[in-house]
Amino acid sequence: MSGEKKSEDRTAVSDEILFRSAELAEDVKKLGAKLEKKYYVPLAEEAETKNADAKCYEEAQHELEVLHDTAKSILQSYQTVTAAEDELKSRAHDTKRAVKRKIKVFNPPVNGAIDLEEERKAHFARGMNLYKLLLLLAVGSFAGVIVEMLWCYLTRGYLESRRGLVYGPFNLLYGAGAVLLTMTLYRFRNRGYVWSFLGGFVVGSLLEYLCSFFQELLLGSRSWDYSGMPFNINGRICLAYSVFWGVLGVLWIKDIYPRAAKLILKIPNRVGKTVTVCIAVFLALDAAVTGVALARWSMRLDGKPANNAIMRFVDERFPDERMERIFANMEFGEKGE
Repeated sequence: MSGEKKSEDRTAVSDEILFRSAELAEDVKKLGAKLEKKYYVPLAEEAETKNADAKCYEEAQHELEVLHDTAKSILQSYQTVTAAEDELKSRAHDTKRAVKRKIKVFNPPVNGAIDLEEERKAHFARGMNLYKLLLLLAVGSFAGVIVEMLWCYLTRGYLESRRGLVYGPFNLLYGAGAVLLTMTLYRFRNRGYVWSFLGGFVVGSLLEYLCSFFQELLLGSRSWDYSGMPFNINGRICLAYSVFWGVLGVLWIKDIYPRAAKLILKIPNRVGKTVTVCIAVFLALDAAVTGVALARWSMRLDGKPANNAIMRFVDERFPDERMERIFANMEFGEKGE
């Protein structure tokens, strides 16, 4: 009996919308009959008598405009309600999962809890501002190298450099991927997995293609080539890795991002902005030096001598042996043959 009373006392935020939508559904059912009486019959009679009524056509045109606007409004309402349904379902699922899992390593923070803590602390990197994106760039650049090195060891039995910069275990491709995935998927962080998968699939594939294209255009080199894999596009991307990017999108926004955001929350406000700027400056300088070193390496492979003090300094600091260790998978097409 108490269970029935409890059930009767339950109210939902969307109860009013449900009631009004039921009324709308009843009105829509009557629409066909009303249209038949006002337009379908008169128009059929005009067709039969060959006697056109300008007023009927004018009213029908206005009716069409109203129907179009109505359909658009109902579609927008449908999209809004289904999005709310998806978000509530996802938030409840994420919270339930976090509560049930007892092993901390398998229990990432819930995005909704991260959002709430960021707002309550007025944190310098709350939401998706520039400071957070710069920190995610650094975290992604570092984590990507470590993960790929471990993957290489597990699948091939040896460690090999997966760095993309000359100083430190960083690869800006992974960092840029982390930033782009965050910017794209942040709005879906509290939504279902489908949106995260699709976003990761598209963004990751686009990033990989553009990075490969501009690396070859500017440096004449390639760091990967999928020409031997099915459903590839110019060897720059392929279906298998695009699906991998989709899975990574889900893993990123539901697991890795909240863990990274939780760590960022531990950085005090008073020093956070300074630390972030210093990290960003270091990565920018590292990228600039890397660009010069790669360009000079390409020139050496072409047999071009150093014609100034800067190039001679680059040759001394970044000889071929060092560059080959750092960029173990880089190929310069015919230059290296």
